[in-house]
Amino acid sequence: MDAYLETIDTVGGPITIAANSLGELIQLSFGDGIYPHSIEEDLQRAGFALHRASRYTAQARREIEEYWAGVRQVFEVPLMLRGTPWQLAVWHALIQLPFGTTSTYGALAAKLGRLHSSRAVGRANATNRIPLVVPCHRLIGANGALTGFAGGTHLKQRLIDHERNVAQSLSAQASL
Repeated sequence: MDAYLETIDTVGGPITIAANSLGELIQLSFGDGIYPHSIEEDLQRAGFALHRASRYTAQARREIEEYWAGVRQVFEVPLMLRGTPWQLAVWHALIQLPFGTTSTYGALAAKLGRLHSSRAVGRANATNRIPLVVPCHRLIGANGALTGFAGGTHLKQRLIDHERNVAQSLSAQASL
């Protein structure tokens, strides 16, 4: 399998994205994140041959830039999600969480019909390879605390703040 990488500079910091030859987003990594391995190492361990070719990452790049510009709230780029049936269910549920809002691990577990599985939701959330697009940053602790984020809670806070600011701005414009 081939993975095509591109690093883009955004208002939120540098982001490296990887897509396959169909333009499906495979993985995303924040440049100022705290990760045990680089995106390149993760992809190579998963059996991908790495290349640099922005034509395969074009849609993902455009949508991420639109997100940071405050004009995109829903991503449409196709995704290549790799995980167990439970992980896939959690990630699909995350995609349904509205822009500018947060929910709890327990609430998402309940939505998936597994009321006492908040830790399992947290584990699936932690294995999400496409943060931002699969918005795992929108899950917080039951007490409102920012618990865990693969790249660091500083990134989680940045994403939550960005979305709240955009949502408030759009709400203010709508009320004029």
